[in-house]
Amino acid sequence: MQVIIYSKDNCSNCLKAKKILSKFNPKIIILDKDISREEFFKKFPASKTVPQIIIDNNHIGGYEDLEKWLAFNVPDENF
Repeated sequence: MQVIIYSKDNCSNCLKAKKILSKFNPKIIILDKDISREEFFKKFPASKTVPQIIIDNNHIGGYEDLEKWLAFNVPDENF
């Protein structure tokens, strides 16, 4: 399973998302370090918060969206 988390420093929801998805070795992209705010908002024009999570090329959304997604999906290493 490929996981990308767009995150920023000092973000509690970002930390929770990283912890939940840590066993999938997510790629972490840090706002203002790895990606500019302008690039972030071009990529996620409807998003106003971080984290933004992508799983297997599907935009899941933020932390609350991840919780909802996990309620209906049971990811594993072969997902």
